[in-house]
Amino acid sequence: MITMRAMESLVLTVLGPDRPGVVEALAKTIADHGASWEESRMSHLSGYFAGLLRVAVPDEKAAGLYRALMSLESRGLRVVIQTGAAVDTKGRRRVTLDLIGGDRPGIVKSVSEVLASKDVNVESLETEVVPAPDQGRPLFKARGEVALPEGLSLRDLRASLEAISTDLLVDIELRGDED
Repeated sequence: MITMRAMESLVLTVLGPDRPGVVEALAKTIADHGASWEESRMSHLSGYFAGLLRVAVPDEKAAGLYRALMSLESRGLRVVIQTGAAVDTKGRRRVTLDLIGGDRPGIVKSVSEVLASKDVNVESLETEVVPAPDQGRPLFKARGEVALPEGLSLRDLRASLEAISTDLLVDIELRGDED
């Protein structure tokens, strides 16, 4: 008879100077405590390693993992640990958002204000500034996944974002199941 062990889900935020071996130190610490690396997002930003991870750890090993992760600060890694929580996504529909336009301050602020006003949840967002091939100023690019609340049509969200896209001088595209 196979018995299931109770597992705790932990969400980790990791920040420290970027150097070879950062991911290995995290992976070793997690594996040494019987935890499973479930999902992650990692990036090199201005000389720093920045990571978000979700790990599953047996309940009886969670405290030891917590202490071991905190000890990584002596190696220059700051780790913040949160206990994962179940999220109710019932009735929410996922949509891909793509944005591109000339870089300027306030683009994310303006788009996120529209999304929040419509109760749209930003589930992932990646942004970057890249050189424009034929223009003098760089381009701002964003791609994300958003979750629409029940009752909000893709058409209505698209209209709200188009209303600000002209002022921002950006193109915004939404992809998902049409209403």
